[in-house]
Formats: sequence, structure tokens, C-alpha cells
Amino acid sequence: MKVALIMGSASDFPVVEQGLKILQEFGVESEVRIISAHRTPDQAVAYGKKAAEEGIEVIIAAAGKAAHLGGILAAVSIVPVIGLPLKSSALDGLDSLLSIVQMPKGIPVATVAIDGAENAALLAIQILALKYDQLKVRLQEYRAKMARQVEESDSRLKQRLQQ
Repeated sequence: MKVALIMGSASDFPVVEQGLKILQEFGVESEVRIISAHRTPDQAVAYGKKAAEEGIEVIIAAAGKAAHLGGILAAVSIVPVIGLPLKSSALDGLDSLLSIVQMPKGIPVATVAIDGAENAALLAIQILALKYDQLKVRLQEYRAKMARQVEESDSRLKQRLQQ
């Protein structure tokens, strides 16, 4: 099981790294690359075309501004692509979000929240969990842990308010 995290610029890494940490926590192999849809389009197309044969099962494409990276990769690959819009301009990432969600019919790119690297990684893991049972179990444990944390926070709040 392997997920590619592709970003358009080195400056995107602090956000992408949050998703990388989730993938590592779940034991998912990942490949992290910088490939620009606009500055290295031939490289983007070549990467997308070879992704499946290189063992990539999900691609997370992090991009800001015009955010065409996910679309280019999806256009040349049957590997599922998750678009990660980045807050990288005067428009606070809204431009990136709208660019990613407005894909033409026939070339889907799943999209998460602006700077939502953790959810992009979790969505990739959910996709992989359809094939890998150990990830399904780990996801169930992860969600149960989140639920316990919320319940513990609620309990602490109730105790505090009763004092």
C-alpha cells in the first residue's frame, strides 16, 4: 500500500507534512515529491501516467492558487486523486478550493478542506482500507480513540461547571 503526496512547491511541505504524519502513524508507505503543474507540466504528466505501475494506490495533490496539480494527475491516471487546496494567496485558499472542486465531468478529484492534510491522509487510508483489512481495523481504533477523547473532554467540562 502506497500513497503519493505531491506538492507544487517546497513551501507547501509544512501543511503536507501533517498528512504524512497520519500516513506514517497508520504504517502506510508514502512517496513525497515536488512537481508543479505549471512549471514542470511534462514531469506531472509523466508521474501521473506511471503512478499505478509504480505501486501508487492513491495520490494526494497539494496545490495553491490555480491548483491544477490534482487535475493534471487525474487526467492521465486511473489512480484516485485527492486534491488538497492550500491557503497560499491573498484569497486565503478559496481560489485553490474552487479550482480543485470544479473538475470537468469524467475527471474526478476528491477534495478536502483548505489546508486539510490530515483529512486528505485519512481519506486515502479509507480508500486503501477497502483492500487492506489491517487499515480498516486501525481506522476503527482511531475513530474510537477520537470518540473517547471527546467524551473525556465533555466529562471534564461538566465537572468544571459543577464546581
